[in-house]
Amino acid sequence: MISGAQNIFKIPELKRRILITFVFLAIYRIGVHIPTPGVNGDALASFFAQARGTLFSLIDMFSGGALERLSVFALGIMPYISASIILQLLTVVIPYLERLQKEGEIGRKKIVQYTRYGTVVLSMIQGFGIAVGLENMRGAAGEMIVLIPGWSFRIMTVITLTAGTSFIMWLGEQITERGIGNGISLIIFAGIVARMPNAIASTYELFRVGQMNIITILVLIIIMVLVVAVIIFVETGQRRLPVQYAKRIVGRKVYGGQSTHLPLKLNTSGVIPPIFASSILMFPLTIANFMPKPWLESHPWVQSIFNSLGPGALLYNLLYVGFIIFFCYFYTAVTFNPNDVAENMKKFGGYIPGIRPGQKTAEYIDKVLTRITLGGAIYVSAICVLPTILYSKFNVSFYFGGTSLLIVVGVALDTVQQIEAHMLTRHYEGLMKKGRLKGRRG
Repeated sequence: MISGAQNIFKIPELKRRILITFVFLAIYRIGVHIPTPGVNGDALASFFAQARGTLFSLIDMFSGGALERLSVFALGIMPYISASIILQLLTVVIPYLERLQKEGEIGRKKIVQYTRYGTVVLSMIQGFGIAVGLENMRGAAGEMIVLIPGWSFRIMTVITLTAGTSFIMWLGEQITERGIGNGISLIIFAGIVARMPNAIASTYELFRVGQMNIITILVLIIIMVLVVAVIIFVETGQRRLPVQYAKRIVGRKVYGGQSTHLPLKLNTSGVIPPIFASSILMFPLTIANFMPKPWLESHPWVQSIFNSLGPGALLYNLLYVGFIIFFCYFYTAVTFNPNDVAENMKKFGGYIPGIRPGQKTAEYIDKVLTRITLGGAIYVSAICVLPTILYSKFNVSFYFGGTSLLIVVGVALDTVQQIEAHMLTRHYEGLMKKGRLKGRRG
């Protein structure tokens, strides 16, 4: 791997792409620290210290800490992700979008254009909601978060946050086109990884004051290594269905006759299920955050309901796992259509040995996909529930596992594979052995 890394600098184009990627990510991280005018930073920080486990903390994670500072990039790339997911779901119910999806490059450009429009609209809506919400919020000491409330602050905040999200979207597209890897994913990756130094520092502080011993730290390191290894194993794993193409004679030429396979990922839905599940379960705590404290104290039964739905509670974990499993099946059904796959195979003379082409093939693919999706859903649930165990058993001061870890490892794997592809096309030794990049038979 060391020799492979040295070969990166021997390829001018690859070196230029990596440098461009780092420059754009550095620009993004600088923007995270530029605050939106008209906000009391200290009061905002004290408010977020009390808002852990709410939707604010989820959005703040994806924005790399920008929401906590209410910087110009406070909305992060979440509006773009939301617009992309909404368009993917709409392709199932709107025939026009379904046709666009099947039109190749032209259709893809149209969908990207609609995604951009949707990103701007969602950014304006979310920006206005944040501006209005902040006007009614106070810090831990009762100080106002917004210095001068009113329409001037709301309009300025909407324009600032929408422009910031649009700029991040442009940065992501530039990284994808001119850099290396998927730009949007790398921006999320950079935001999550940027918190690692603080996590290490807080863990050291716990060790220094005696709240965590060296044995506990070693156990945590071993758990982290094992979890990352499991994620890499599962994310690169495939269930390969053998596909045989019949020979066709066209004129004097013979086409087809080769054997190949249909790869089915164990985790087809990716990180979307835990994002959806977290968003739904964080709504109660977010609502509780806006309720007057005296009213909550006078209604203890309401407070107990909110506590039972908080991260770490048994009911929360059970609902979390249930929602993840549901959304794994739902999102897989939306993004992968066995009937279309079977129809395309039949059109080009392909078939799965022992299975009749057409409807029988679609039913067989759906049966296999249903089985491996259950395994993938259990795997995602285990990774996402892990932080709760670390919090309660080891007094860990940072959030290890869940959506953030899936994103970090997944993006890192994808980026390494793209670097590998650039190197191998120029006959250089790659970062990894060739056999390791090939999917395993599930």
